[in-house]
Parts: sequence; structure tokens; C-alpha cells
Amino acid sequence: MLSLAHLNSAASAADVATLLDGTYEHSPWIAERAAAQRPFASLAQLKLALVQVVREAGLAAQLALIRAHPELAGKAMVSKTLTAESTNEQGKAGLADCTPEEFATLQRLNADYNARFRFPFILAVRGPRGLGLTRHEIISTFERRLTHPVDYEREECLRNIHRIAELRLNDKFGHEPTQGNLVWDWAEKLALHSDPGYAERGQLTVTYLTDAHRACAQRLAHWMREDCGFDRVEIDAVGNVVGVYDGSDLTAPRLLTGSHYDTVRNGGKYDGRLGIFVPMACVRALKAAGRRLPFGIEVVGFAEEEGQRYKATFLGSGALTGHFDNNWLAQRDADGVTMRAAMEHAGLCIADIAKLQRNPARYLGFVEVHIEQGPVLNEIDLPLGVVTSINGSVRYVGEAIGMASHAGTTPMDRRRDAAAAVAELLLYLEKRAASEPHLVGTVGMLEVPGGSINVVPGRCRFSLDIRATTDAVREACTADVLAELERIGERRGVRHTLEETMRAAAAPSAPAWQQRWERAVAALGLPVHRMPSGAGHDAMKLHEVMPQAMLFVRGMNAGISHNPLEAVTNDDIELAVRAFGHLLEQGLE
Repeated sequence: MLSLAHLNSAASAADVATLLDGTYEHSPWIAERAAAQRPFASLAQLKLALVQVVREAGLAAQLALIRAHPELAGKAMVSKTLTAESTNEQGKAGLADCTPEEFATLQRLNADYNARFRFPFILAVRGPRGLGLTRHEIISTFERRLTHPVDYEREECLRNIHRIAELRLNDKFGHEPTQGNLVWDWAEKLALHSDPGYAERGQLTVTYLTDAHRACAQRLAHWMREDCGFDRVEIDAVGNVVGVYDGSDLTAPRLLTGSHYDTVRNGGKYDGRLGIFVPMACVRALKAAGRRLPFGIEVVGFAEEEGQRYKATFLGSGALTGHFDNNWLAQRDADGVTMRAAMEHAGLCIADIAKLQRNPARYLGFVEVHIEQGPVLNEIDLPLGVVTSINGSVRYVGEAIGMASHAGTTPMDRRRDAAAAVAELLLYLEKRAASEPHLVGTVGMLEVPGGSINVVPGRCRFSLDIRATTDAVREACTADVLAELERIGERRGVRHTLEETMRAAAAPSAPAWQQRWERAVAALGLPVHRMPSGAGHDAMKLHEVMPQAMLFVRGMNAGISHNPLEAVTNDDIELAVRAFGHLLEQGLE
């Protein structure tokens, strides 16, 4: 079995390439160039060095690397000329056992893909503990990626090549991401629970206090109690799952952490839930080692963050900050069930909700691990990112009102086109938001009520969503956009209505906790990448009463989230668990 000490002491770059032979298909030059970055302090650092070599090699070398790989279930497999590594990987995915129909489908897809992209389709078919993707999953991914733009798909191939290399390096070094596998298993098992109407279609949907939601709470409580060894576990008055692992000093303030276990409709397995599982794994390791930290750890699986069944986002974390709104109890879901009735049916004690408010003086702060839900870490090939601030946001819904008229007989200079007015506003918002870093603006809803192909639109409904890392930047952009809306309306003869539907302040990370995350990432041998969070998180709510900071974990499939394609590798999860462990070890430094 290879060791870093052996690799670091190799006499030459050629010797390093020999030791790492087979990591990248027919491409020893990658290891040879990476050898100059020795000594490697960690396996993660070695993996990143290899990735950086490919990134800096240029387009021609990258295409040559992609073309060095065989097709899936292609000619090389049939002729038995695959490398030993590819033979093992394609075999474990069952590609050697394709039905005639599956084989014909893969041959057609290979041909179509090569005709479109001029390089072979690359997919890391191995999963945790050597498990492979099913042939159905492989074919579905193949079909989906055929629609990608060429440059985008080339990058996706390279990311899959690096994932294949990572798995091969794990084999060479005898590295098994056991903590990552544990969390991966928990995520898979919790995803077995889904709301009616979605479960039957294989979709993951868990909304507040449904049977699936309550089953998830029970499963989390069981794992905390039986698998991890928390000292106390309860499901509180709003359905939060709360686990406490005491420190050696019972009077010392605790560290609060966690995330939400509800999901969007047809969502992914890691949004929110990763932030519960990672600290659970750390507590499990502490318990197994018989260790107590100077401070206690309180892990909360928040019952609701997404606002899917009821219009009450951050319900779970809001209860801890004392911001549970009793008016929410009268809200009704799509079936007419009030929140009060749902809570009573679940056996929750509504009278106890006020007692859930935490005293900030009893806590060191709040930290949260979360899947990035975006493409940045994926694009820069980094597994972890340290969050600097959670964007503040403001949302509006509005309607532009002009005059519906005949599309053929109304001259262009006589039109009062409501849709054109909103389109102009959309383009202004796009340009204005792009003018500053960490500012984003979106028109996510655009509708012409009763529109017709031969009618100039008289009405157009729209939304505005503006976010930034600081409130000042967001407010300046908002003021400019609203002023532009007035100017457009005056010039086009179009009036408008506008309603503000949500406003949330930015939540900058507490410097001390952000620095602890940075030291934790650096301790893994990884560069520290600082980044804002464009999405809202439970940490945003806790920020109102105590210091907070977040760690992002890279997502697969270009970082997509709120989607069944949302995924994280067991290796990246392992790094997140280890980073959290380093954070705990730092204590109050």
C-alpha cells in the first residue's frame, strides 16, 4: 500500500508517475508535473495538486486526457482492451452484463455523443464502498448530458475524470472515507421517507409534519440516541430534533449547530440534512473515543426551513430565537388543514413553543455545514468553502399595466406594451446586478395573463429578487431598479403596481468563527476559499441572536440543488466531518 511518505521521498518525477500509474488513464504527465509540488501534507492536497496540473495544462492537453478514456460499454470493453482500472469500474457498474436492449442504447448514445462533442462520454460509475451506479442511472445521465453546451460538457467530463482519479488514489493509499460513508448511508436511509404522491414516483418530498416528516424526526432521534451516544435527545414543541452531548464542564456555554430536515418538493438528499449528519458523526466519534470537550454540543435538526406546506419559513430555527409567529397557526395547507391541527395531530404541545427560545448567553455561537447549492466550488475544483456572509434579500411581486391592442394595426410608436416594459426592466436588473461583485438580481416570474399571439400585452405580472452580501449594496441596487421602473413606465405609458413580499437582512459571518472554519480547512491541506452564500439558511435566523458562521461543501452535477440530481461525494463529506472535528478541537481559541 502506497503512503505519502513514500511518494514524497521518490527520487524523481518519473518515479512519482510510476507510483501513481493508472490514476489518470494513459496520462503519466499529470503525476510527473504534480511531483514538483511535493511534499504533500495530506491525500486531499495531493488530489488537488493533480487537479491543478490538468487545469493549467490548456485545452489541447485536456481534450487529449478526455480522449484517452474509453467509452462506457464501448469497443474497448467488447475487445477486452480496457485498462485494469476501467475493467474493474465498468464491471462493478454491471456494464458487462447489459441486456441486448441496454447495450444497443449505450452504443447509440456513444455514437450520438461522439458526433456532438468529438470526445467520449466520461462518468464516474463507482460510488461509496465500491458500489456502482445502476445501468438505468448511467443511461439517464448519458441522455441528460447529451443536451449540454460543448464547453460545459467538456468541464463535466474533466470533473468526472478527477472523481475517477480520486477513487483510484483511495485504492492505492488504502484510504476509506469511513465518516463520509456513514453520513452517505444516513442520507440514503432518511431519503426513504417521502410524502404521498411523491414516494410512489421515486421523488423526495418531506413537508412539515406529514407522516414522512414525523418518520424522519423519529429516525434522526434514534440515530442520535442509539448510534451516536448523545446524552439527551428530544423532539420539541415544533418538531425540531434536539440532541445534546455534554462537555466536561456542564456550566460552560454550548456550541449550537444543525440544519433542517424538511425538503422542497422533488428535492435532493443533502440540502439541510448534511448539516445535521456531519456534527452527528463528530459526536459519534467523540463518544467512541470516550472524550468530552470543555463545552457541550447541541445539534438541532430543524423541522422546517423551506416553507413548502405552510407559508412560514425558518419555523424551526425561529422558535429557538423567539420569533415563532402564533398567527402561523391559522394558516391552511392545500388540503385545508391548519398548522394548529397538524401540530396537534403530531402530538406537539403548542403551549410549550414559547419555552423553546434559547438564551444566547448560554451559547458560544451557531455553526452550520451546508451543501453549496451552486456551481462555484465545483468549477474551481475545491471540496470546501468558508462562508463570509449570507446575502440579504428583498422580493417584490408586481404588475405592469399598459393597453392591450391589435398586434397588426397598432404602430410600434403607439404601443403601451406591458410585457416589453417588464422585459426592459429585466435587462436593466441583469446589467445593474452584474456591475458589482456578490450582487444578484432575478426576475423569476414573468406572465402575460390571457396572452394571445396577435395581441400587444396589456398586462404583465412579474417578480423581483435582489440579493447582496451587504444591506447597503442591496438597497442601492433596489433603489436604482425601482427608479428605472418609473422611468420605463413614464416613457412607455405603462403604470405598475408593486408589493414587497419579503425582506431579510444580510448575515455576515462572525469573524472569530469564520477564522476557526478557515483554520479547520487549512489543517486538511486545502486552500481556504472564502465565498458568500446567495441562499438563505437557518444560520441567517440564528444570526439575529448569536454569532454564526458556515462551511460549504461542494455539490456534484455542477452544484445543482433543490433537484433530485443534488449529490455530494463521500470523500467531500469526509473532509467536511474532519473540518468540523478540527473546529471542535480549536474550542475557544
